[in-house]
Amino acid sequence: MARQIRFNAFQMNTAGHQSPGLWRHPRDSSHRYTDPQHWIELAQLLERGLFDAVFLADVLGVYDVYKQSHATALARGVQVPLNDPLALVPLMAGVTEHLGFGVTAALTYEHPYTFARRLSTLDHLTQGRIGWNIVTGYLDSAARNLGQQRQLAHDERYDLADEYLEVVYKLWEKSWEDGAVLRDKASGIYTDPARVHPIGHEGRYYSVPGIHLSEPSPQRTPFLYQAGSSPRGNAFAGRHAEAAFVSGPGKGVVKGYVDKLRAATADAGRDPGALLVYGQALIITGESSEQARERHAEYLEHVDVEAALALLSGWTGVDFSRLPLDATIDYIESDAGRSALASFTTADPGRQWTVRDAARFIGLGGRGPVLTGAASEVADQLEDWLDSTGINGFNLAFAVAHESMRDVVDYIVPELQRRGRYPTSYTPGTLRHKLAGRGPRLAASHPATQVVIPSHFSEEAL
Repeated sequence: MARQIRFNAFQMNTAGHQSPGLWRHPRDSSHRYTDPQHWIELAQLLERGLFDAVFLADVLGVYDVYKQSHATALARGVQVPLNDPLALVPLMAGVTEHLGFGVTAALTYEHPYTFARRLSTLDHLTQGRIGWNIVTGYLDSAARNLGQQRQLAHDERYDLADEYLEVVYKLWEKSWEDGAVLRDKASGIYTDPARVHPIGHEGRYYSVPGIHLSEPSPQRTPFLYQAGSSPRGNAFAGRHAEAAFVSGPGKGVVKGYVDKLRAATADAGRDPGALLVYGQALIITGESSEQARERHAEYLEHVDVEAALALLSGWTGVDFSRLPLDATIDYIESDAGRSALASFTTADPGRQWTVRDAARFIGLGGRGPVLTGAASEVADQLEDWLDSTGINGFNLAFAVAHESMRDVVDYIVPELQRRGRYPTSYTPGTLRHKLAGRGPRLAASHPATQVVIPSHFSEEAL
């Protein structure tokens, strides 16, 4: 039986996300990102299309590597102005029943004690539909505004992340026993103190002696996403992630990422087949092949090359204003995103990518492929990508909000359903159960379930 294809919607609480310049399109509505109705309409549309989740990207800094200034990002609308993604979740959860929410939060700049409560709160309010995209951050501008001269080195960020995960796992999984909350009106006891435990964490980066403030939420630990693709990022994902996101312009690149992620998962003693992998893509479709091609050409007219270069500079830490547009791209190590340039330089060994090529490419949908055509043609391409690379589904970027997502729901979803490659209904339950099919809680093999807290801990330490 052919594997089913899964969809997430790749979004951001801003007017310019993965298609720099397309906010200028006359039919684009992303300027309405401050309007609650904008997000309500999107959530209802995605649930109609049986999407797994809306995946909300985020950064805590501005893209100021290009020309060593934030001026281009501001002028061209490159992921700024930018609002908090977590605040959107209750808004969209209130008008949906099944849609999941994957929220990006950079652990480097968020204390685990307060963050654990924030995610538990969202898991309660969504009845178990919250997921966390674990990122370590990549913008020096974020570090500077949070009291550091620059971000930690790439691999050290993952060292910090390992301890961060240990802390939140202790809070979510071990602090409160099941059944600790009694709500016994007759006795006047709301919570049994003997069943709530301080975690007693003392580590290199964090000291968290006390209890978790929230009672256990439906999933306890939110569903765990991860998007790093460096060797250190792969090892981290292999240990922690339940789902991973990859992006690259070619199937060979994406397959390489998938194979490495599954190998890292096996190395961590977990089932590599249970890891869900979503590949980034942009779908441009319509009622016919001709209409799809016309829309593609129309969208290309609105691509802003300078805005794309500002975005690419932020991703890589390389100031592309210092390179001619016709200069070829070589793989450059940096403490920002190591995979951004590598995905281009390894996509097609026979091709020399220029700075202009890369900017034009990411100008529509970021670093993933652009799949264009009538519904049947796009469905063929989706099946080919899925079967050739080993991914489980797609993290769909948009060119024009909300036109791109509406076209997928109206044209692509019915075609995939007709082929038996897409769900026809939601599975009841939490996000974890919908995606993994094993109930609301983490698998017993996951490291979160194996953390240990002291059996006795002095209340004086609190």
